Amino acid sequence: MESDNLYQTARSRFEHAVAKRALTEKYQAKMIFAHAGGMWQAGPELQSTIFTCGKIGEVVLLDLYDTPVRVDTTELMRLSQQRWQEQMTAWLIEHTEMSRQR
Repeated sequence: MESDNLYQTARSRFEHAVAKRALTEKYQAKMIFAHAGGMWQAGPELQSTIFTCGKIGEVVLLDLYDTPVRVDTTELMRLSQQRWQEQMTAWLIEHTEMSRQR
């Protein structure tokens, strides 16, 4: 009887870990967006890169595919922050629901 309980607990944890990994991959993919002829992934790394440019206006940055793209830093930052917040909020809601069902 106890071995069945251990098996069910282990199975439940495994399934939760798999679902959590799938959720992470789903929302990481949704962070990608196109702008100014380049592909960008919203998040702290992109926002930090834009911030460290220290120059408001046009700069040249490498996109996800290491292609140099001339972008307006203000617009790219706005789009990145907007995408980041939308997807993180949706991710939190889905993660919370998944955790409740566990």
